[in-house]
Amino acid sequence: MNHISETAVHISNLNKSFDDLKVLTDISLDIKKGEFLSVIGVSGCGKSTLLRIIGGLETKTEGTLLVNGQEVEKPSRKIGFVFQDHRLLPWLTVEENIKLALDRNQPDADRLVKENLELVGLGDFAKSYPGQLSGGMAQRVAIARALSNKPDILLLDEPFGALDAMTRINMQQELRRIWQQEKITMILITHDIEEAIFLGERVVVLSSRPGRIKKTVPIEEICHIQRTGTAFSSTRDLIFKEFFRDEELPFAYTI
Repeated sequence: MNHISETAVHISNLNKSFDDLKVLTDISLDIKKGEFLSVIGVSGCGKSTLLRIIGGLETKTEGTLLVNGQEVEKPSRKIGFVFQDHRLLPWLTVEENIKLALDRNQPDADRLVKENLELVGLGDFAKSYPGQLSGGMAQRVAIARALSNKPDILLLDEPFGALDAMTRINMQQELRRIWQQEKITMILITHDIEEAIFLGERVVVLSSRPGRIKKTVPIEEICHIQRTGTAFSSTRDLIFKEFFRDEELPFAYTI
């Protein structure tokens, strides 16, 4: 395989501005097919804007962005989105919410709904309504909906940010299981350092606005198995030091 055929997303010298406000500057990044990439940064650094540009929901100001070798001009069913808010319609059942994401003439819609609900562990909840689900279950439905079109890439914009701590950890484990099973490219936006490490094969650290890539950190496999131990803590400390400038480190935190 050549470099292009192995690359899901190619970004070179990308800049984004809203009028006179610079949001992203000189972003260059290659994401491999089947990779799980975490992108982390402080609020307002442009990480969600970067995700929206990759997904075709925003346009870049300058630079190159290729997804599967093609310029991104608009949203595509080959790129799935999962947001912090599950965005399920409360008057529709779980299966009806998922079918909304499918082509109206999709011949195997029922099979796709069933397969993806089973993938996220909710095979028995097709006829339930969103109001009958917990927050974690609703996000599982959102993931099933995003996967129903068999996308090449899944974009996740702080998908677990509204969940309680224990549910969040369980959902992280579920998402990693789904990624290992489906082997699609996943790009996660988060402000949670431990989440970024546990899920990502690499962690990209963005600076404060205008966002630029400060550091890309490869993650050891052991960090995906246990959240304790030397490898995980040393990686967390390394990213923490990049996440904050030295003068911004919280008073009680020492490295």
